[in-house]
Amino acid sequence: MAFVLPVVLTSLSAYLLGSINSAILICRLLRLPDIRQKGSGNAGMTNMLRVYGKKAALLTTGGDVLKAVLAVLMARFVIQIADVQLLVDPGYLAGIFVMLGHIFPVFFAFKGGKGVMPALGIILLVNPLGFLVLLLLAVPIFLLSRTVSLVSLICTLLLPPVTWLMALARHHEPYWAVGITLIYVLLVIWSHRTNIKRLLRGEEKKISPGSKDE
Repeated sequence: MAFVLPVVLTSLSAYLLGSINSAILICRLLRLPDIRQKGSGNAGMTNMLRVYGKKAALLTTGGDVLKAVLAVLMARFVIQIADVQLLVDPGYLAGIFVMLGHIFPVFFAFKGGKGVMPALGIILLVNPLGFLVLLLLAVPIFLLSRTVSLVSLICTLLLPPVTWLMALARHHEPYWAVGITLIYVLLVIWSHRTNIKRLLRGEEKKISPGSKDE
């Protein structure tokens, strides 16, 4: 039972970090109207790009990735200091709670973003080669579709098999890491449920060259 307190501390700190919503904070810092009252109402990078442009979107992306990176580093530190052996990189566990905090931020009435940028930050540290594979797949998908939600959903769905393959290539046990990435998939699908409906109806907005979105 010695692992319980470190795991609880890791999970709670990751959730609180995830609840620091970059899009909302950037709006306040730049003295812009709350992004949750604009566009799609989502406090995430894509809506920031559509409503407030590239600068706001880049700042939001940086903030969302940074908090995920900090959560991974903190989780690894706590587990190491506690001398606890987990069956998976502590960063994977932290990722669940960073995404929960991002989607349901306690600091902002539980209305946040869709979890994709924090997930990228997690994968960047816990599986950098897998991150590179997904990035190489995301670029052509985006260039062909110009639809951020479609890229997010496809790359998220590919995360578990990519995680499995990367683990096998390193001769690591894949099951726990793959199981946790399946939780990431469920969270992203749930947060994108309205996007999925629009995609199926052919109504999802694209980011077109030369438009304000660019």
